Amino acid sequence: MERRYFGTDGVRGVAGEPPLTPEFVLRLGQAAGAFFKSTVRRPVVLLGKDTRQSCDMLEAALAAGLMSQGVRVEHLGVLPTPGVAYLTRALGATAGVMISASHNPYQDNGIKFFSAAGDKLPDEAEAQIEGLLNQEFKTDGIGTVSDFREAERMYLDFLASKGGSLEGLKVALDTANGATFRLAHRLFQRLGAEVFVMFNTPDGRNINKGCGSTHPEFLRQQVVEMGFDVGVAFDGDGDRAILVDRRGREFHGDHVLYLNAMMRREPGVVGTLMSNMGLEVKLREAGINFYRTAVGDRYVYEKLKAAALSLGGEQSGHVLFLDHAPTGDGMLTAILTLKAMRESGRDLAEWYEALPMYPQLLKNVRVRDKHGLMKNGELHAAIQRAESQLAGLGRVNVRPSGTEPLVRVMVEGPAELIEPVSSELVALVERLDAAK
Repeated sequence: MERRYFGTDGVRGVAGEPPLTPEFVLRLGQAAGAFFKSTVRRPVVLLGKDTRQSCDMLEAALAAGLMSQGVRVEHLGVLPTPGVAYLTRALGATAGVMISASHNPYQDNGIKFFSAAGDKLPDEAEAQIEGLLNQEFKTDGIGTVSDFREAERMYLDFLASKGGSLEGLKVALDTANGATFRLAHRLFQRLGAEVFVMFNTPDGRNINKGCGSTHPEFLRQQVVEMGFDVGVAFDGDGDRAILVDRRGREFHGDHVLYLNAMMRREPGVVGTLMSNMGLEVKLREAGINFYRTAVGDRYVYEKLKAAALSLGGEQSGHVLFLDHAPTGDGMLTAILTLKAMRESGRDLAEWYEALPMYPQLLKNVRVRDKHGLMKNGELHAAIQRAESQLAGLGRVNVRPSGTEPLVRVMVEGPAELIEPVSSELVALVERLDAAK
């Protein structure tokens, strides 16, 4: 069954506008509650959120819908997405739900479901929930709601058990005014680091605003000016981490994959179409297989499971360590990477230099109909011409964003070629969109 509301990362949109209105979210809760009750006699659903101002409204509507179908709801409060996933599995809940739009601005929000195993709810289950949205619901038992007050403690205990000593390390943290704002500094201090934290005063509207993993510029500046050994920036819901080396350089997901793959001697690593060719080349030299998937952690996860591998991720800093957790976790990524760094005897700056990157240019074009544009024959022909211009020395990837009304144009190859090739494709996308 084709899904209308669920995308690659839950139900997303602008809070207060369809589909994220209280009325729709109430029905979504009813449909999800009916689905869970068809699989478990007394379903229990854990409900977490980030710091956006719309979370309370959506949380109340979703909880009411779930309870109307006899579901017991446990509020986790503000907690990173991977914390919800971890607790869903650890507590034996029927499902978990996170209310967040991840790295998007505060006006956006989303609703993401986790299975009892702590991974994303399968496509088939999301399709079944959508299939229930049009039916008339009657109250089917009355569920209860309570606050689970041990959520932060249990999640921090889990993370601390995975990290190594950070004694003597000076770390700057950027929590993006998001879901890690209460937890990140406590974790790093617990592991022995000297911690300076910034962007940790959420007001409901400043999440991801000029900060976090999508805007690490200020963090990079502070690391250099204040002499920190490393910086770490999380995104709004805490499933991504971008590190910064002592020279202020962005140590992104490809660097994280390389360092961990080399130290763990992984047989294979999964990246995406956006992963830099430099990573693929260096892993191949080390005898480590490299696999590419479509962009999106869902596809990385599926390939990891199919190939029986444990390490994969994206440049964005969304990295999966399936031998530790069922979903991407920014804080886990950071402490495992720093643990591997310390075991190697080299710092992040040395690891950064050990992975030469191919020049890569990514441009985002805001459009009205991203999927319609991707079916345009003129665009496909232009992409083929662009690839021939690179003459086997690089790659072209044009794709719709999974979460925003954008077409992303990525060109990788010789520095003197990627700018004109990219500009030509961007101009075409803008012209085709304007003609619609």
